[in-house]
Amino acid sequence: MTTRDTDKQRGTSDARKRSLANLTPFPKGTSGNPAGRPKSITLSESFRRQLSQVVPNDPHGRTFAEVIALRVCVAAAQGDVSAARELADRTEGKPKQSLDVDMSVSDWRQMAAAHGLNEQDVLREAQRLIEQSATDTGGE
Repeated sequence: MTTRDTDKQRGTSDARKRSLANLTPFPKGTSGNPAGRPKSITLSESFRRQLSQVVPNDPHGRTFAEVIALRVCVAAAQGDVSAARELADRTEGKPKQSLDVDMSVSDWRQMAAAHGLNEQDVLREAQRLIEQSATDTGGE
């Protein structure tokens, strides 16, 4: 007993041929999905939402953020150095880190050669960093 594939099973129906003939690429510079991929909720957004919720059964009606802040303040006041550091970092900002720079090499070509790079590698990386900086700052 032999079986035969139908046109539908082979995917060669006239309707399919016509629909494939109507396909055209998007014009240059036009996206097929202009809105882009839908944004998913990030972990930070989830934390913020949860921190803004009122703690169940809290007699003062405080939010999770308020309760956590109070506990960190109390811990810092009782001598917890990590809690004190966290408070300082959050309220005053983290201290700037120092960076040691060796200025004994004044020619970038010598420095590149010392690190096994040639001029073209350095120039390519500099161009990439400039373009990335322009993209990050909006081209300013």
